[in-house]
Amino acid sequence: MKTRLRQLTAIILLLLVSGCGYNSLQGKEEAVFKAWGDIEANLQRRADLIPNLVETVKGYAGHEKETLEAVINARAKATAVHLSTNDLGNATAMQQLQQTQGELGSALSRLMVVAERYPDLKANQNFLDLQNQLEGTENRINVARQRYNQAVETFNSSIRAFPESLTNSLLLHLERKEYFKATQEAREVPKVDFRTR
Repeated sequence: MKTRLRQLTAIILLLLVSGCGYNSLQGKEEAVFKAWGDIEANLQRRADLIPNLVETVKGYAGHEKETLEAVINARAKATAVHLSTNDLGNATAMQQLQQTQGELGSALSRLMVVAERYPDLKANQNFLDLQNQLEGTENRINVARQRYNQAVETFNSSIRAFPESLTNSLLLHLERKEYFKATQEAREVPKVDFRTR
């Protein structure tokens, strides 16, 4: 009888442990880390393309020094901010990263406006290739941000839902992760002006 009771207890414990979410929570946190790694890889790709783009524009529009310097400085600031996976729950660190990346995007937009003023530059194959690569990278960054936010949503929901919330509070102590949010500049309505100057 005692053997039967022990077997029954072992089976019940096994069922409880398998349904507690211990492994699934860790898998979901790893999905967040992987999604973050994808964002970092795409941000690095963008940072790597910028010097080539700046040099190409410099060859045609060297007197646009202020715009070129703004891009170079924004790139330096953006690449100086690094977040580890431990920082994904830190709202201030995420905000700082997003701000520097937003400044870089803004500087790149100004550079593209400068490029529009130079027909020879716009026709240059090196410039066109770099511009296409940069546009593709921007699209990849956007997709990576969306996937990261989906992984964060799944993870954050899991650590709040029973029984995984119980497992987390008793065993894992995993913290909520921060979403990748739009910068303040992205929230402003763009001004479109078709008047020629």
